[in-house]
Formats: sequence, structure tokens, C-alpha cells
Amino acid sequence: MKFLDLLRMSSSSLWKRKVRTLLTILGVVVGTASIVVMISLGLGLNRATMQEIEKYGGLTTIDVYEKGSMYTEADYNEDSSKDQTVTHLDDDVVAQLEQIEHVTSAYPVITVDALLFSGSYQTYVSVQGLKEEALRNLNLEYAEGGVFDEDSASLQMVFGNTVKASLYNENTQQGYWYNGEVADVDLMRDAVFVIFDTDAYYEFKWGSTDEEGKPVNRPKKHLVEAAGLMAGSFDEYNSNSEKVFCDLEMLKKILQKEFKGKVIPGQPTTASGKAYKKLYYTSIVVNVDDMNNMKEVQKNINEMGFSANSNSEWIESEQKQLNYIQMVLGGIGAVSLLVAAIGITNTMMMSIYERTKEIGIMKVLGCGLKNIQAMFLLEAAYIGFIGGMAGLLLSCGVSAVINFFLGSGAMGMEMGVEASGLSYIPPWLAGLSVLFATLVGMLAGFFPSLRAMKLSPLAAIRNE
Repeated sequence: MKFLDLLRMSSSSLWKRKVRTLLTILGVVVGTASIVVMISLGLGLNRATMQEIEKYGGLTTIDVYEKGSMYTEADYNEDSSKDQTVTHLDDDVVAQLEQIEHVTSAYPVITVDALLFSGSYQTYVSVQGLKEEALRNLNLEYAEGGVFDEDSASLQMVFGNTVKASLYNENTQQGYWYNGEVADVDLMRDAVFVIFDTDAYYEFKWGSTDEEGKPVNRPKKHLVEAAGLMAGSFDEYNSNSEKVFCDLEMLKKILQKEFKGKVIPGQPTTASGKAYKKLYYTSIVVNVDDMNNMKEVQKNINEMGFSANSNSEWIESEQKQLNYIQMVLGGIGAVSLLVAAIGITNTMMMSIYERTKEIGIMKVLGCGLKNIQAMFLLEAAYIGFIGGMAGLLLSCGVSAVINFFLGSGAMGMEMGVEASGLSYIPPWLAGLSVLFATLVGMLAGFFPSLRAMKLSPLAAIRNE
């Protein structure tokens, strides 16, 4: 018997028993929709968690510091009795880190605190000097402007989206975080200045004197040329929202000139407490090719004598919890599909009892046992496929409703899923759900098909 004939006979048989077939398909619809929605909730939660972690430093980046400058787990596990020599971060270290397997790039960063001024408003900011290419690799979104030009002769800066909110009136000491009033400052267009030697600024302001009894000179105010302003409201926080970025080489020149003969804040010192002639990096950011290689690379960096800090432990912990949640949600959905499979088995068994004579006649006429089995398996597959497709459409509708009511509301904001959605159905899940429902239908129809094969032709013909 041809395959097309089997398809036609199977569909015709199901159509003759429309009500029973429809009810059986409805069970598959509910089962498929349940398991897809449950898995989609787990996937959505996982995606939202990864996006939230990425806001706080990224999934494949490692921050490298001098040994002891950051209290990491590796530092605590070190034997304090060992005589360790600290290697300061310079270009040679950057080159060494780039040679580590799975490292795609490494770029240096100099971080220094500074005082930002505009009119009567001021605030402390964390200024990070890095290369133009490194800033581009951060893939920041800008409300205005963009990346600074490292060839510019002026001090260009990129401001985080919460910097303006931190500005407060120097006279009243009031600002956005005190009274909810935003500073009347346009960071992109108004005159903005920055002072790096903050100690000298306050010593001058308070009329202090140096070791020789001379009044402290007022430190230089550097005029800032605004290059870009990051997108986002004052309440949207990420690892860069409070920072100010500028060109690394420009920052080096300013710091070396302004702090000549003095220790630059954040820079290492000699055993006698004096400044080095060379300017070292505060940290080095290492990019890894894959999230699964993070622990290996971080271990290698620690073994080189540096402190490596990343989100790998946080990611691993969150992934374990999310996997448990995924299994529980998938199990709940699978129960519904199991009930649907029992319904398919019952439908096929009833169909065999009702079509006993038909089966006997087919055998007497020479129809092969495999063809008879294939016919009943196709009927079960039809039920699974149609139910799977309808269940997928239903689950997409349910997912859209969940995202509309939960993803855009207060609960969604609290869970960090307002942008990505609480329920997420990727293409692979959609295709797999229909395939799985079809296979479940065929498995449910397997034993009834065996019974149809074993029926005696003569007994089946005599059956009324």
C-alpha cells in the first residue's frame, strides 16, 4: 500500500469520528501549551537573569588587578606566609594576558576620582581612561553624541546616564537624590570643568598651607569637551551608568603633569611611600571568547600573580538555580502531555474495537501487517501533530498575555524582565514542541497498533 493511501485512509478514519478526535486533540493542545509555556517561563527568567548580570560587568569579561588590590576569593586562599612580589600592571602585562588561551582581547584602564563642576553644581565622579577602541567595544547606547576622538587635543569625555543626577548645588548641598530636583545643567552644551587634584582643591578652599607654611595653590580646572551622553534614565543602573570615560593617553598626560613629584591617587607607591616615575594601569579588562571558558581563564590569571574578578561564580550559581526551576516547570507541563498521551491511547484502542471487521477484511485481502500498523500510527501522529500546532499557537498567545501584564508592570521591573519579557519562546522550542507532540502521539498509538496487527483475520470478520 502506498504511503499516500495510508495518509488518506488515516485522515478519513479520524474525520468519521470527529467529536472523539476533537476531544483527543484538545487534550494534546492543553498538554503542549502547558509544557511550552512552562519551559518558556524558565527560558525567559534565564534570559532576564543573564541580561541583569551583564549590566553589572558582562558575561565574558574579567577585571584584572594587582595582587592584593582587590579582595577576591583567590586572594583569601593564598598562603600569607609566602613572600609574594607584586607585579604592577603595564603594557607588558597586557601583552601577557592577550597570549592566554581563549582570550580575545585585553585593554588597560586608569581610574581616578575627580570633581566635576558646572556653574554652581558639582559632584564626585569616577573617571576611566581607556582607548577609543576599548570604549567602542563596550557597545554603549548614547542619548546624544558618541565615542570620544583619541586624536583630539582637548579633554573629551563621555558621561554616564546617572552623572547628571549626582550633581548637587555647592551652596545648598541639595540635588536630585536629596529633593528630586535635577540640576539645571546640560552636560553636552554647558561649560563643564573637572579637577583631578581634589585634595589640593579643598586645601586651597580652606586656606591650608603646605609643609613649608606656604598657602596651597589652587589646582587647575580642566575644561571638558562633551563627546557623548549615555542613554537611560537616572534610575537605570548598570556597571557604566555612574562613570565618565576619556582617552587614556590624554588622562596620562594630565595626571603626570598635575601630580608631578606627588603620588597620584590610586597609583602604587615604593616601599618608602614615594611615587614611581612610570604610570601604571589601575586595571586591565580581559575579554574571553566564551562564557564556558571564564573559570579556566580566571584561574590562569590568578596563577600569574594577579587578582581576577568576574561574574563567573555568580553566573554559575544562578545557572544551577535556573536549571532546577526549568526542570520543575518542565515536569509540571509534562504531566499534562502525559494525560494527553493516555487519551490518545484510549482513542486508538476504541478505534480498533470499532474497526475489527475492517481490519480483518484488510488482512484477508492481503494488506501487510506493517501497513496496518503504519495506518494506526499515522492516525496517532495526526492527532499529535494537529494538537501540537494548535498548542503552540495557544502557548504563543498565553506568552504574549503574560508578557503584557507582567513584563511591563511593576512586577516585571522588579524582576528585571520588562524589556525582554517574562515568557520567551525561541524558534527551537516552537519546532521541538510540535515534533515532541507528534512523537508522543505515535508512541501512544504504538501498543494499539500492535493489537491491530495481532488480530486474527477470521475472528475479526466473524465479529459483529
